Amino acid sequence: MSIKVKLKKNDTVKVISGQDKGKEGKILEVYPSKNKALVEGINMVSKHTKPNATHPQGGIVQQEAPIHISNLMLIDSKGVARRVGRKVVDGKIIRVFNKTGEVIK
Repeated sequence: MSIKVKLKKNDTVKVISGQDKGKEGKILEVYPSKNKALVEGINMVSKHTKPNATHPQGGIVQQEAPIHISNLMLIDSKGVARRVGRKVVDGKIIRVFNKTGEVIK
């Protein structure tokens, strides 16, 4: 059973659990089938690379790894992390913040 992903690319999110708890970042990519998202500057891992065009020396490169979406909360316009819900308006499903009712653009 999969979770309904309510986060999208370019959303600003806050990490609510794990080693990067409290950090904020922008979503670079979402993987709905795995329930994971790639967030800028979060969950950094070291990857050993062979020499190539982008890294002529090769060596160890720091890069982001996907993080589970249950560890992320969307940040509203006031900078507060809030839960996200869905509402049907004019036959379209839109995302809203549950507490404030503010529509997410």
